[in-house]
Parts: sequence; structure tokens; C-alpha cells
Amino acid sequence: MHLPLPRNLRLLSLLSLFLLAFSCQETEVEPSKPLTLAEQQLLLGNPSGATPDIGNPGNYLIMRPQYALSYSRERGTPNWVSWHVGPEWLGTADRQDDFRADSALPQGWYRVTASSYSGSGFDRGHNIPSADRTRTIEDNSSTFLMTNMIPQAPNHNRETWARLEDYTRDLVSQGMEVYVVMGSYGEGGTGSNGTLKTIDNGRVTVPNRVWKVLVVLPLGEGDLNRITSSTRIIAVDTPNSNTVRPDWGGYRTTVDAIEQATNYDLLSALPQELQKVLEARVDNGPTSL
Repeated sequence: MHLPLPRNLRLLSLLSLFLLAFSCQETEVEPSKPLTLAEQQLLLGNPSGATPDIGNPGNYLIMRPQYALSYSRERGTPNWVSWHVGPEWLGTADRQDDFRADSALPQGWYRVTASSYSGSGFDRGHNIPSADRTRTIEDNSSTFLMTNMIPQAPNHNRETWARLEDYTRDLVSQGMEVYVVMGSYGEGGTGSNGTLKTIDNGRVTVPNRVWKVLVVLPLGEGDLNRITSSTRIIAVDTPNSNTVRPDWGGYRTTVDAIEQATNYDLLSALPQELQKVLEARVDNGPTSL
């Protein structure tokens, strides 16, 4: 036979159950939100600590769904552009060829135009290439904004860099996904009309060097956590010259060397110990599929 609990003990028991239920609710962990497309483009970090601050004209952050970049008002070019290449970005949209000034720049800043490179001997060289964004017409069109361009030596753009861009997409066709950061530095490149430091009446700097870093992963989820000491990292640093060799593999270097040249912190979202291993290594993998 069970005797009923005294009234005060019953109340204490009910209060304990209520507090237990409330504490369980308080400690529930909300599921993490999926990354936005713009956040995806900076998954590996912000190399120069760029900010969307008009008072930071040499390192002005522009975030788009298709890519992220740091822009220099003084140079009239991006410092770097960061993006992701996977099957979800590749489709059947045609190349738009709608080169144009970028209205996203702050009011009062000089905006490089589609004709700013005319007669210079340099191509309007994409950082993120048109062919990496063929999912929609809007995606492809976004790559033709002049904030995505550098004065690039024609042979560099059409041969050396084109081969590296093709290889990146070939990797994706083989079941990989690739995170890419590209940038340029220095002054003075050699195009089809000779060596120049600036074009567009001095408003656009011609870079001396052009670099790119690729992080190659098998297609999957949780990309940042899947990067290990065995992940393939391709770092390339090339002269911006019409005499550049077409084989980009001959210009491979370390991420450390690019960081030293640019004063950027690449792959900064990774743990320090992992960065040390990956950034000190020169890739020796294949350069074509």
C-alpha cells in the first residue's frame, strides 16, 4: 500500500520537475545556419582584413553572392578575389561580355570603365573567370564588373592563366570542388605594347605579378573541417608579362612565399598548426587531366 505524499512534498516535487524541464529548454543547441553564398566565398578567411568602410579605400571589401573581393581605389584594381568552384556554379549560361563600371563602389570614387584599358596593350583580365560562373546569366554577368579586372598581359591571360582556369574546372568535372583566391601585386607589367606601370591616365595600376591559391577537396559537406595536412594546395606566382611561359606548373610556389610578398594572411580560417604544414609545401601534382 502506497501512502500519498504530504501536500508540501507534492508541490516541491512538481516544482523540481518544472525547473528540470525549463533548464533542458535553456541548454538546447540551435542548429547551425547554412552559409550564405557570399559567406561561402570567404570560407578560408579574409586575406587582408578588408572591410566595407569608405574610410578604408585601399582595402575595401565587396561581398557578392558569386565572389568576394578587396578593392584598392588607388590602384583601380582588386587586391584579391576569393570564390568557390563546384558543380552548383557551372551550367549553360552564355558568356555575357558586358564589361562595365561597378556601381557598388562608394559615391565619389573613380569607377574604371569598360574602355579604360583600350589601346593599352593589356587585356581586361578577369580574376574570377567568366566560365566559373555559368549557373545563371546574372552570375556570369557579375564577373564582368571592372572591379574584378586587372590589366593582364595578353599571353598571360589567354594561355598561362586560361590553362590554370581550365584545369580548375576539369578538377570539378572529376568530382572535386575548389576554393580559389587570386590577386596581384607590384607595379609594371609587359603587355603587347611594352612595359607600363599605369594605364587610364595613371588611374589604373598595372601589376608586376599575378598569383593564385587553390584548395582542392573531394565534393562533400563541411568543407572547412575536411581540410587536412594531406589536402592538395596549389600556389602559383607569375610575372605579368607577354613572355610568360604557357605552362603554369613551372610557376608553382608556396603559400608562405605569396604571403611574404603581399603581407596577406591566406587560409587564416584554418588552425595555425595546419596552416604551417600546408603553406610551406610546393605542389607537385598533375597540371592537366
